[in-house]
Amino acid sequence: MKKYAMIIALSFLLASCGTGSSTNETTKSESDESNSKSSNENPSYDPNRGEGKFTKVDIAEKLNTTMASNGEKIFGVKCGSCHKLSEEKLVGPGWKNVTKRYPAVWIMNFVTNTDAMLNKDPKAQAQLEICLVRMPNQNLADDDARSLYEFMRQNDGVK
Repeated sequence: MKKYAMIIALSFLLASCGTGSSTNETTKSESDESNSKSSNENPSYDPNRGEGKFTKVDIAEKLNTTMASNGEKIFGVKCGSCHKLSEEKLVGPGWKNVTKRYPAVWIMNFVTNTDAMLNKDPKAQAQLEICLVRMPNQNLADDDARSLYEFMRQNDGVK
């Protein structure tokens, strides 16, 4: 009986990490293609930006409260079951000061290109060694990832 309850609980947890998408809002720089092998490929790997399509993320000094509110909703649906907003680790690491520890472009690439980052990026691999659980790919659209980043900034005290 306990085995079945555990299987049901695990199934529910995986289902809560579901997929979703919305319209695509581009925040990447298209002019920074000089480091790529061809115009259709991503620039070569950079540990400061990670592995993914984002090469630049424009961040305003002041918080975009509309995006942060949308990001909070995304957190509740896709992230809150594994991450806390404090420094405390749940399944994954806590989010307190995450925007102060990692560059915006690195975070954007991580949340939109999770598998490649976990396979290639040393910082992502170090977190995996601590948490011992691979973050599932949440299939975030670019604008959802950007809203989530704005919510992270709000959590870190940006006004």
